[in-house]
Amino acid sequence: MDGDWDYIIVGAGSAGCALAWRLSEDPSCRVLVIEAGGSDRRLFVQMPLGYGKLFYDPRVNWNYRAEPDPGLAGTADHWPRGRLLGGSSSINAMVWIRGHPGDYDDWGRLAGPGWSWADVLPDFRAMEDYEGGADAWRGTGGPLFVSTGARDPHPLVLRALKAAEMAGLPFNPDFNGATQDGVGFYQMTIRGGRRNSAARAFLRPAMRRGQVAVMTHAQALRLIWEGRRCVGVEVMRAGARLSLRTRREVILSAGAVGTPQLLMLSGIGDGEALRALGLPVLHHNPNVGRHLSDHQGLNYTWRMREPTYNDVLRPWWGKLWVGAQWLLLGRGPLAMSINHGGGFFRTDPGRERPNMQLYIQAFSTLIPREGERPVLSPDPFPGLSLGLSNCRPTSRGRIDLRSPDPLVHPRITVNAYGTEDDIREMLEGVKMLRRIAAQPPFAEVAAEELRPGPAVQDDAALIADIRARSGTVYHPSCTARMGRDPAESVLDGRLRVRGVEGLRVADASAFPTLPGGNTNAPAMLIGWKAGGFLQAGE
Repeated sequence: MDGDWDYIIVGAGSAGCALAWRLSEDPSCRVLVIEAGGSDRRLFVQMPLGYGKLFYDPRVNWNYRAEPDPGLAGTADHWPRGRLLGGSSSINAMVWIRGHPGDYDDWGRLAGPGWSWADVLPDFRAMEDYEGGADAWRGTGGPLFVSTGARDPHPLVLRALKAAEMAGLPFNPDFNGATQDGVGFYQMTIRGGRRNSAARAFLRPAMRRGQVAVMTHAQALRLIWEGRRCVGVEVMRAGARLSLRTRREVILSAGAVGTPQLLMLSGIGDGEALRALGLPVLHHNPNVGRHLSDHQGLNYTWRMREPTYNDVLRPWWGKLWVGAQWLLLGRGPLAMSINHGGGFFRTDPGRERPNMQLYIQAFSTLIPREGERPVLSPDPFPGLSLGLSNCRPTSRGRIDLRSPDPLVHPRITVNAYGTEDDIREMLEGVKMLRRIAAQPPFAEVAAEELRPGPAVQDDAALIADIRARSGTVYHPSCTARMGRDPAESVLDGRLRVRGVEGLRVADASAFPTLPGGNTNAPAMLIGWKAGGFLQAGE
């Protein structure tokens, strides 16, 4: 591939694909997208429920491992991140949640004009082709199809939703609409029974326009500089080092782990730490890799008196049956996410926004801990899980280099439940899970609570269980965050890297704060907005 590129995008994930689509609207613009992984044209990528098979697959997954965390009872948590076209949108659970409007008003205050709810709502509506139709909050006709998620609910999901209503949580038909509070069905990036990843929705249509080229199996090693201006990227491909150059800008879309790693490898970060590894310092900014935010969650699991998806997904005959349903009809369990229902609630009615997210899964599996066989299989009994995660944790972690070698994964220090506020709200959250389970629609079909079990009752025991069984909900963010204040941020409000020229960041690392909810939609928003800024010459 020749070097006559206007823009080079590093990473074909959620944000990078959305950015490529926006840039491809200009017929004079030539864009190169480089991706460390390979194609997304794989059976278990296209199959919505196939993401369980990708959870540990090194062919499509970076398989990061965090440091042992005191807040998680010493667990070294597994961090799956997508390493293929579509990035984590090709291996995630496909839930489409924008976040609370107040989250974006926070962004507007922290990052400046263009990021408040009034500013981003038109962008979300322009991106979407929502199955439920357009209204004041939702859009149709955009490149990204979003399903309502209400098709073919499992009967036990309906029971759990009814139980949640009886526990005081109202039914909400659209978490991305007028209000986020309540319970209902999760909308999904699923179209026609297939995963609708960022690669499918944005990147491939952009490639068909003729201005966007994609280079797979190209591991970014470091950025190329002329003075303080970024002019390209050095990559490793098929054992050879290549220098790829751009006429305008490089945009990092390598994610909350990969982007700060590449910045630090290229001389942007804490000067003392970089010099200790023998790396040159181009621009000292200790915020690179700091402010790591992530949602933590855990499941409570019950053995049920009625069949769950475990009963058809575990035996060989069940696999054949659901496989035929999916292949022939695009229906059945394989055509959906396991997180079919859920919602948002407040552990204290005085809170201004929901601070807990609920997941209802007519399925259960025991996620292996470190040292155990890395596989996800349905439990050998009819199990159902109610999951919980914190919307706005106050604990902060960090990403640091272990080595100047770009092929060595960085050090991930999560600091989960590092504040009393975080552990206290989770304690109130798990009590709500049991309150839901005690309601008749649920209780009359629940045989027994298995995890953590009825013996775990007092606050001390509940907190110990939270720490022992919690883990990431796979939403790392904020490690190269944007902001008005140069002393507290890496990027300005137009996603430009401070202290250098010709370099931007467009991915979840740029979030000023972690939104309350799943992060795929906000990551796509970042890419979409970045494209708008570049089109406008901002």
